[in-house]
This record gives sequence, C-alpha cells and structure tokens, in this order.
Amino acid sequence: MTKPSRPLPEPAATPAVDASRVEAVVCIPTFRRPEMLATTLASIEAQATKVAFAVVVVDNDAAAPVGLDVARSFFDAGRLSGLATVEPRQGNVHAINAAFRVARERYPSADFFLMIDDDERAEPQWLDEMVACARAQGADIVGGPVTPIFPEQACAAYRDHPVFWPAFGETGPVSIIYGTGNCLLSRRVFEGLAQPSLDPRFNFLGGGDTEFFTRCRRAGFTFYWRQEAQIYEQVTPGRLALGWVLRRSLATGAINYSIDRLAARSLWERLLLLAKNIALGPISLQRAWRMLRESKHPLAATHPIGIAVGRLLASVGLMPQPYRYSS
Repeated sequence: MTKPSRPLPEPAATPAVDASRVEAVVCIPTFRRPEMLATTLASIEAQATKVAFAVVVVDNDAAAPVGLDVARSFFDAGRLSGLATVEPRQGNVHAINAAFRVARERYPSADFFLMIDDDERAEPQWLDEMVACARAQGADIVGGPVTPIFPEQACAAYRDHPVFWPAFGETGPVSIIYGTGNCLLSRRVFEGLAQPSLDPRFNFLGGGDTEFFTRCRRAGFTFYWRQEAQIYEQVTPGRLALGWVLRRSLATGAINYSIDRLAARSLWERLLLLAKNIALGPISLQRAWRMLRESKHPLAATHPIGIAVGRLLASVGLMPQPYRYSS
C-alpha cells in the first residue's frame, strides 16, 4: 500500500487585505533558512516606498516548513501584508514558479512581481527603484545587483572571483539578466509567453531563471539594469572553499550548455553546438590567461576553464545537481 502523504499546513495570510489596491508583489522562495528569512522580511518591512505592495513567501520544505512560521509571525504582528504557503515538490524551480503563480492569482491587479532570495537583504529604496525604473523606462524586466558581503577572513582570491559578482555594474538597458535574486517582472511577461513558468528540468541543476529569461529575450521582451536597486547577500563560510567555487564554475557551464541544447532542435543546430563546445576549449584557456594577468589570482582564472569543462561534461550526460535537497 502507498503511504498516505502528510497533509500540507494551512497557508498564513493577512486578513482583510484589499487585493485590488496592491501594485507590486515581492516573492520570496525559502528553504530551511528561518533566521536569514527573518532578515530578508525585515528588510522588506523597512522599504521606504509609497508603492502598495504585498509579500508572497513559498516554503519548499513540506516536512518542516519553518519559513511558513517566520512569515506568519510577521503577518500576525502587522509588520507585513501578504501570504505564505508551502510548495511540496522540492526544487528551486518549483518554489519560484509557485511564488509567481500565487502572486498573480492572489493579487490580480498587481502589475509588478519582484523576487528576492531568502539569504539576501534589500536596501530601503530597493522597491521604489525597481518599480520606478520599470515605469519610467517601460522595461518588461528589471534586474539589479546582488552585492556579496564577505566574512573578514575571506582572502582576495575569493573576493575577486567572478562567481560572486553581478553581471553588470551600471544602470542602463541590457540584452538579458541572468538571475531572479534581484529582479522585477511585469505581468505582461507572464501573459505573453506560451510557457510562463521556469522549466522544471533545471530544478536541481540551477539556471532555470537564466533559461526563462532567454525565452523572454527571444519573445521580444526588454531588459533594464538598475544599479541603484541594491540587494546584499552574506557569503557564508561554506562558499569560501575551493571545491564550492570549482563546482559553481562547472554548474555554470552545464547550465549554459543545457540552455543551448534546448534551443538546438535541428541537426544543423546540434552540429553547431558541438563545434561551439569544441571551440570553447582553447578560448577558455585564453580567457583564463587574461584573467590571471589581470587578477593575479589563479583561482579566478579557473572559472572560464571550469565553464568549458562543465559544458563538455553536460554534453555527455554528466550533470551536477547542486540544488538537490536531502530529506
């Protein structure tokens, strides 16, 4: 006999909220980080804004949804308005999709959907900067920096490594953004895509957000970068390790290859993809040498090589799974 599944806990919600007045929704997926989530929610509470907003928290641990309890404490104390629920299917893609879906359904008048991770904190002007930018520029998608905060003992080799830093550094239009850790999406983005969700095939690999934004770019949606919309992320000691950094580089290569592979449907496109993988070998060595000369840190110079190796490994089916959770 199949063991009956445990019933999901009741969602936590703010009573008597006029959903029709909500202009923006801040979405926060969370997994086993109650203290960090509390810091994230406190930074959202501290937003200096006249934008009417709500919060949607999605806990991705059905067995012990501590994030749900943290969100409920904020709602019950009147510190924030919104909804918190549980997504029982593990994987960051499932959690992100649930957050965006619940936000759109719960707040049908909201035009803007922002996301921040549960290990980040936003500056008080963050929400205003993102929404004002979207309105002024008419941008469909706005991205902003996630600036790392390193422990004092972090050496320069890690502080200067590209895996920790945002892709852009100046305000202006960009061709694409790569992550949901600091982003805003207009409702029209979801309504204009044939598949308005992140692809579950990236659940444990990561990069589902990059693949989603790649589809958005192909669909003609516009991107803008707002450097002033600052979010900060505490770099935990576990990430200041050679193995973590190298695995991150390999995963980046696997993600890039997987996105290219999904787009390569014809035989000719697949042959071009094979040629690209082969060509990236010597190109990665050139990039590594240039980075070594510029940074003088061998660790940073391994990044382009790791990406190239990650692509090759993914092409033969060897995929890392950095986001597979243990039960």
